[in-house]
Amino acid sequence: QVQLVESGGGLAYPGGSLTLSCVNNGTRFRLNAMGWYRRAPGKGRSLVGVVEANGETDYADSVKGRFTVSGDGATHTATLQMNNLKPEDTAVYYCYQQTFYGRNTFWGQGTQVTVSS
Repeated sequence: QVQLVESGGGLAYPGGSLTLSCVNNGTRFRLNAMGWYRRAPGKGRSLVGVVEANGETDYADSVKGRFTVSGDGATHTATLQMNNLKPEDTAVYYCYQQTFYGRNTFWGQGTQVTVSS
């Protein structure tokens, strides 16, 4: 069974940086994509960024130029580097991994990121 474990959340000042990591500690399958969503207070879940197996990336407009998503297919680890954080980046961040065959999607437990002075 896939088991995604997230780490790296916490409190940051505006303009600061945080790095989130997500590793699969369970059964590993060939992957099609890895990425991150977030759920801000009072809002629905929205895409932050994704990296596909071919290396292509996509980001929400609100984080372009500030966040970088990367993935290591060998270790099944996804990373989200967040720079120049803003209060509106405050949210619970969820990582996901999508299998190549069947396009099954698995989720992490979520990690809280709070940006505040």
